Amino acid sequence: MAHKKAAGSAKNLRDSNPKYRWLKLSGGQLATAWNIILRQQGEKYKCGPNTYISKDYTIHAKIDGIVKMYKKKVWKYNARKYLRTFITVESAQAIS
Repeated sequence: MAHKKAAGSAKNLRDSNPKYRWLKLSGGQLATAWNIILRQQGEKYKCGPNTYISKDYTIHAKIDGIVKMYKKKVWKYNARKYLRTFITVESAQAIS
């Protein structure tokens, strides 16, 4: 018979806070300047024109406009092509 309560019964009850990552604005939606478009871990999506990336790889809009996404083949240093997704913001005046 055990004389002490089993240790470790509460060791696995901790959890980290949620990060709320992924798309905040999808393609075709209206973005204002400094809006968050995408939160990501690492640089899976790349910045296109009128967007910038912050220290934690969050992609923001630089200007007011409509969010667009497109895929492009990019050459890497090892002479291989990779398909990358770029996120851009097109101004409303350029579209109309």
